[in-house]
Amino acid sequence: MLHFDSDYMEGAHPAILERLAATNFDQTSGYGTDEVCAAARERIREACACPHASVYFLVGGTQANAAAADQILRPWEGIVSATTGHITAHEAGAVEACGRKTLPLPQHDGKLDADEVRALCEAYWGDENREHIVAPGAVYISHPTEYGTVYSLAELEALAQVCRDFDMRLFMDGARLGYGLAAVGADVTLADIARLCDAFYIGGTKVGAFCGEAVVFTKPGLDDHFFTLMKKRGALLAKGRFLGLQFDVLFDQEDGELRYQRIGRHAVELAQRIAEGFRAKGYELAIDSPTNQQFVVLDDETKARLAEHASFGFWERTPDGRTVVRFATSWATRPESVDELLALL
Repeated sequence: MLHFDSDYMEGAHPAILERLAATNFDQTSGYGTDEVCAAARERIREACACPHASVYFLVGGTQANAAAADQILRPWEGIVSATTGHITAHEAGAVEACGRKTLPLPQHDGKLDADEVRALCEAYWGDENREHIVAPGAVYISHPTEYGTVYSLAELEALAQVCRDFDMRLFMDGARLGYGLAAVGADVTLADIARLCDAFYIGGTKVGAFCGEAVVFTKPGLDDHFFTLMKKRGALLAKGRFLGLQFDVLFDQEDGELRYQRIGRHAVELAQRIAEGFRAKGYELAIDSPTNQQFVVLDDETKARLAEHASFGFWERTPDGRTVVRFATSWATRPESVDELLALL
């Protein structure tokens, strides 16, 4: 059976395994206060060209999103998200469980439109009854989005400007950031993200780590007491050095570039081969994704036939009764597996 269900089916990058084994009996302080985490934070600050950034290591993506939203919002504020945004659609109300309301807007290939965010803010501030309404206090985006699309630099700058105009914070979910940075035609860098976002996180779970995400606050003071909030939200790991170690390895150099970006590019290149192979055989792609996620439209018969040999993710039903399914590659996907998948077509 070939597996293309998701990008976190494997364990961890071999370099992480080697480092974990070599340091297994080292004794360090807990909760990320050790020298390994300190070194990883410095690597991340350097990669982001943001020497004053505050970096925290959390156990998973849902915890990172919920804790960060809780941190950057004031009690009377909510967070704007696309209807397909992960915090709105696939996190079981984790943000709402923190007492923070999500404010959904229409998605455009998974993305938010800056003009529509501006219109929402103008409507709120123009409403004489706004004291009865949750205020838009932050904007949530993911890069890549749930549909495997990425924001252009111009789109990111436009959203950042709306946030500045209305005193909101811009937060980026980077669960798959390694694949977003390596996306075909992408013009957004880590330095751009650090410059334009008030907070974001660098995904490890889906990009080579066993688990863990690195939340980065780029604005001084925005992280006040975040350590305590991490513990309150169940996102703090006692053996924190294991999270820091993984990011220290991922943000090390390999053949002249960050390992994190190198392994992201591997997944993207294989995903593009999958897209080209499906197109060449006459299959319809639901969206033109430049990342490691590819969305294919299948009729029920073809879906059942492929499912006998390959696993993939259900995404949505189309109006004509067909199904959109997702094929996801990862840092560990083998080229041979892609060849076998395409042979099935």
